[in-house]
Amino acid sequence: MRLFFAVGKFFKEVFLKLGRSFFFLQDTVYWLFKSKLEKEEVLKQMKRVGVESFPVCILTSLFTGMVLALQSGLSSKSIFNDPLYVGTLVAFSMVLELGPVLTSIVVAGRVGAAFTAEIGTMKVTEQIDALYTLGVNPFSYLAVPRLIASCLMLPLLVIFSDIIGILGGYFVSIVKLGIPGKIYFDDVTRYLEIMDVLHGIIKTFFFALIIFWVSCFNGFYTGEGAEGVGKATTTTVVVSMILILLSDYFLGSLLISFGIG
Repeated sequence: MRLFFAVGKFFKEVFLKLGRSFFFLQDTVYWLFKSKLEKEEVLKQMKRVGVESFPVCILTSLFTGMVLALQSGLSSKSIFNDPLYVGTLVAFSMVLELGPVLTSIVVAGRVGAAFTAEIGTMKVTEQIDALYTLGVNPFSYLAVPRLIASCLMLPLLVIFSDIIGILGGYFVSIVKLGIPGKIYFDDVTRYLEIMDVLHGIIKTFFFALIIFWVSCFNGFYTGEGAEGVGKATTTTVVVSMILILLSDYFLGSLLISFGIG
C-alpha cells in the first residue's frame, strides 16, 4: 500500500505542477498584451541573453563546426580516398540541428539558471510580495521582459552560431584536409536552401519559450530558503535540456511534414 500511496503522491505533484505551469504561461501572455512594456528591463534582459551569452555560444559552435569537418573529411577520405561534401555536411548539421540545439542548451545552462536564481531569491526574500504592495505586477515586470528577450535574442544567437560553425569547418577543411575554400563554399551554397535555415530558426523560437517557461516558473514557485533556490536552479537546467532535446525531434518532424527543411 505504501508503494501505491507513494506513486499516487508523485503523479499528483507532477500534474499539480503542470497545471500551475500552464496557468503561469497564461498569465504571462495575458500581461504581455495588457501591461505597459518595461523597456529598460527588456533591454537589460536582451543584453543578458544575447550579448553576454555570445562568447560561449560562438566558442561552442566554432569547435563543433571544426570537429564536424575533421571527422566527416577523414571518414570520406578513408572510404572514397578524397574528402567529399564536407561543406554540405557541416552546413546542414549546423543549420538544421546542432546550431539551434547546442546554442539553446548553452543558453539554458547559463541564462535559464540565472533567471531561476534571481527570481527565486526575490521570492524567498519576499521581494515579489513587495512588488504587489507597490502596485507593480510581477508578471509584467519580471516575466514579460524575459519572455521577449529570450524570443528575440536566441534566434539571433543561433544565426551567428551557424555562421561561425560553418567558418570553423572552412578553417579545418583548408588547413587539415587540403580542400580549397571555393570548393568548400560551393558545397555549402549548392544544396543549402532558405527553407533549411528557416527550419532551424523556427525551432529556436520554441526552444526560447521552453527556456523562459521552465526557468521563470521555477523561480516564481521556488521552495523556501537557499536550498529551495538551489534545487529550483538545478531543476531548470535539467528539465530545459530534456525538453529541448525532446521537442527537437517532434518539431523537426512537424516542420519537415510541412515542407520546411
